[in-house]
Amino acid sequence: MKAFQLYSSCLLALMITLHLPAQADGRSVGISPWGKDDEIGRLNLITAESRAAILSRISGDAVYDLSVEYFIGMPSWQAAGDPHYRMWMTHTPDGTVVDDPLNVGATMNSHVSYSGAAISMYTHMGTHIDALVHFGLDGKIWNGYRAEDYLGDRGWTAAGAENIPPLVARGVLIDIAAAKRVEMLPEGYRITRADIIQALQRQQLSLHSGDIVLIRTGRMKLYEDSQAYMHNPPGLGMAAARFLVEEGGAMIVGADNLSFEAFPSELDSDYVPLHTYLLAEQGAPIIELVYLEELARDKVYEFAFIGGSLKLRGADAAPLRPIAIPVYPQQRKRGE
Repeated sequence: MKAFQLYSSCLLALMITLHLPAQADGRSVGISPWGKDDEIGRLNLITAESRAAILSRISGDAVYDLSVEYFIGMPSWQAAGDPHYRMWMTHTPDGTVVDDPLNVGATMNSHVSYSGAAISMYTHMGTHIDALVHFGLDGKIWNGYRAEDYLGDRGWTAAGAENIPPLVARGVLIDIAAAKRVEMLPEGYRITRADIIQALQRQQLSLHSGDIVLIRTGRMKLYEDSQAYMHNPPGLGMAAARFLVEEGGAMIVGADNLSFEAFPSELDSDYVPLHTYLLAEQGAPIIELVYLEELARDKVYEFAFIGGSLKLRGADAAPLRPIAIPVYPQQRKRGE
């Protein structure tokens, strides 16, 4: 009961604007410049040229794993009614001797030790990428796809997670916590446009069109303590998100927290305005729960981002296993 109350208090911070009357804000879903059949939005910025450009600069000195571990009791949205992570054994060495599920006999089962497991989880747990169907406006998602036409009992038939291509792009870490000289941003802190600019200047970096931009709040230090991690986390504000996409040219944005944006909402008419802005209006996927501590420790701010998500047909998100490989400066390439 205590755990549920703590999760509920986190959810309350997220949903606090729901008691306010919805107001027409003039916003609508974006229509793709890549055509009426587009289902991946800004991921169209990945090209053969963009992949070659970043891969040609790989140093090979190190590889950083940007994903978190899945474990029973990990941070989740169960207070919103979503299932938490579960793993259970379907086969164990001793159990197969007793059950003989494959009819091979006790002698064989004693010799060949068989372990097998199953999992159950919400799609928005652990390191994952939000597909463009995750949030929309007025019954529509990116590029005008309507839920009444494209959402069936087995998920979305357009823009689902199975459409997300392998991600190979320039990655940029923006370490807001370090720029503010703290281990971790305060609870509920809303990252501003000025914060982003200051951190980029400190890191002597600029953003390019097609970047995958990852924001470090320092929150990942609490990941093993689910209740602390979930409680009133810091996140991005609307002006910061607009800067990343509209001025910086970001293709994907992500962070080390669970919800990416800060709460409560800045808009009375929308309880998750950054999600609807990025996914529905801009066609920009969001990566959440990215592990950035080792990149920050080594001050690796520019890298080749390489990752593939599970092709979950019709789903609104999928687990992602990304890696970061440091790159040489722009003017220098491998062998020079």
